[in-house]
Amino acid sequence: MQIAFVLFDRFTALDVVGPYEMLSGAPGAETVLVAERKGPVQNDRASLALMADLTFDEVTAPDVVLVPGGPGQNGQMDNGALLDWLRNADAASTWTTSVCSGSLLLAAAGLLTGRRATSHWLALDSLRTHGARPTDERVVFDGKYVTAAGVSAGIDMGLTLLGRIAGDEHARTVQLLTEYDPEPPYDSGSPGKAPAAVVEYWRANSRLILT
Repeated sequence: MQIAFVLFDRFTALDVVGPYEMLSGAPGAETVLVAERKGPVQNDRASLALMADLTFDEVTAPDVVLVPGGPGQNGQMDNGALLDWLRNADAASTWTTSVCSGSLLLAAAGLLTGRRATSHWLALDSLRTHGARPTDERVVFDGKYVTAAGVSAGIDMGLTLLGRIAGDEHARTVQLLTEYDPEPPYDSGSPGKAPAAVVEYWRANSRLILT
């Protein structure tokens, strides 16, 4: 089972690394990092690079596709090489997935038209613009399409999908071995819980993190 993690300049690292830690434990998993060109790809802080093992031309029929988000996503919305690859890979995939604003790339490729999907809370309106039916759920399944909300939600998505692929017992084992048992020091992880002033600030200044 080949799991292809897409990379592009200024992706968000946890969008890739979180699901990678969950899904790489699937039986028979072959994980590949794929990009338009081989080599290091910088994250959104230009402080961490992941290495693209393969180009789009070298990954033609992955079983699972995962598209991260990040500020760099905006620059990829009309990247024909990426969007064409997503369409072709989706034609062969068992699961097509995204984390955070990566769902906007799936939508731009025409893969989420009429489907329920989620994204980072600041990007939900943009999903509607591209034909999807946005929801603020943390993880959304619509057929073979699986989308996760912002950043850390990719861990939940990866673990949930692992349960679908390998069974609940295997997923519970991976959860135990990664000690994924969150106890956040603050209860401010969604717009409904965070202080209203903080939410409104970031609604007004979303360009600071989404572009």
